[in-house]
Amino acid sequence: MKVSINRALCVSCGSCWDSCPGLFEEDPGDSFSRITEQYRVGGNAAEGVPPEDLEGCARDAADLCPAQIITIVD
Repeated sequence: MKVSINRALCVSCGSCWDSCPGLFEEDPGDSFSRITEQYRVGGNAAEGVPPEDLEGCARDAADLCPAQIITIVD
């Protein structure tokens, strides 16, 4: 699974980091959501590959996002 966030359209609601805090976090520099460092692809805060145990909450976060900016590709 690969997870992508369109950070430019993030509304900083916190639903993703509340529902899946192991994968998502708030960037203190701009308040937008980002992938936690350990799961980033090439250091990119907007792309990550979660471990299998976080895949369920990653899907939940994508479903709960009011701006629908989280994309999941299996």
